[in-house]
This record gives sequence, C-alpha cells and structure tokens, in this order.
Amino acid sequence: MMIRTIVAVVVLSILVFAGLTPLLGAQLEVDADAPLWMRLGADALLYMHIGGGALGLVSGVIAMLARKGRRLHLIAGRVFFFAMFVSYLIGAGVAPFIEHGQRPNFVAGILALYLLATAWLAARRRNPIVGPVEYIGLAVALFVVAAGSWFMFEGLSDPSGTVDGSPPQAFVLFIVVGTCAAIGDVRVIIRRKISGALRVSRHLWRMCMSFFIAAGSFFFGQEQALPSAMVGTIWQYLPVLFPLIFMIAWLTLQRFNKKYS
Repeated sequence: MMIRTIVAVVVLSILVFAGLTPLLGAQLEVDADAPLWMRLGADALLYMHIGGGALGLVSGVIAMLARKGRRLHLIAGRVFFFAMFVSYLIGAGVAPFIEHGQRPNFVAGILALYLLATAWLAARRRNPIVGPVEYIGLAVALFVVAAGSWFMFEGLSDPSGTVDGSPPQAFVLFIVVGTCAAIGDVRVIIRRKISGALRVSRHLWRMCMSFFIAAGSFFFGQEQALPSAMVGTIWQYLPVLFPLIFMIAWLTLQRFNKKYS
C-alpha cells in the first residue's frame, strides 16, 4: 500500500509539473539569442522549481494525513522536505535577478526556506545542543520581520500603494510569522534545549506554515494555471487554508490530549 501511494505521488506530481511548465515558463526566461548553456540552465531551474513545488504540495498533504511516526509519514515528510527545499532555494535565489520586481517573493522564499529547515531540524534533533544554527535562524527571523516592516512602510508611502505589486497588508504575514519564529528561537537559545511537546509543536507549526506559503504562492500567485471554474471559489481557498486548519486542530489536540504530544 505504501509503495503504491508513493508511486502515485510521483506520477501525479510529474503530470502536474509537465502540464504547468508551459504556463509558468514566462517567469524565468532568457533571450532567444543567449548562449545554449544559459538557456539550458534557465530551463533546468524552472523545471526543478515547478517540479519540486508540485511534488512538495502532494507529499505534504500525505505527510499531514498519515499517522504520525509511521513509515508513510516519515517517507512523505522526507519527500516534502527535499522537494520544497529545492523549490524554495531556486525561487529565493532567482527572484532578485528577474526583471520585474520580486523583492517580496525573495523574502517570502527566505521565510519559507527558514521555516522548512528549522521544522526539519526540530524533528531530526531530539536533544539538540544550541549552537550556531539557532543563532543563524534567529538572525533570519529578525531579517524577515525587518523586511516586512520596511515593505509595509514603503507600500503605504508609495503612490501606487504597493511594493512590487504587493499591498502593505500582505506583509503582515512576514511580521507576525517572523516575530513568532524569533520568539521561539530565543526561547530555545535561553533554555539551551527543546524536547517533548514543545519540540513537536515547533516542528508542526513551522512545517505547516511553510506549506501554507507554498500553497498560497501557487493557488493565489499562479491563477493562470488553475481551471477558470476554480478561480474565486472555495476550491481555490481551501487548499491554501488546509495547512492552517490542520495546524490549529493538531496543536489544540496536543494541548488537551497527551496522546498527541
């Protein structure tokens, strides 16, 4: 059963990936007269970005719905981590070099990558020793808060009322999530360790929030890839809200039932 599920995930992701690439290709292009190696490199980055995102979205759903600690959950979680790591890394790395303004997308990629990495470490390191990783993570979280605050101020001051097309309200996510993450990092640094329910909570909310950013980037940021009947309906919003609903439900169960700690 597990093997068939994993095969289905891979096949579905490849189909989605292949179908969406022509629609999204305009976001990462080079001139037709550019050297062959440059064109091949751009195509490779595009395919890896979209493929990683598609595979990550599907495997992420499986990881959330599978029984925690079981083999299917662990395998789907690994697939989600590595697929989204590649997708986030390419997205954040390429954003500053795209012609049109991509500053918010760059910071969003950094935030998603940071949440993904720290969530993964929380799951892998059962008795972590505080070191450079925690301090680097705190610095990244504070950078996201600072960037979100600056973008909000800039958007309110700009005649267009936006920053590279994004309204000031969009940057509340950077400020709130970055602040919560920074507080969590400070707590870990002060305590010198994290274990038990706190470690599980740290893994859960950061992974779900990273998934939420990825889902929002696709279902809201790439509407041209969605069926027209889906745009503006609950079916466009539900996949984005699902990670948040799951996170709230699980954290509530964890708080009131030790079975989930």
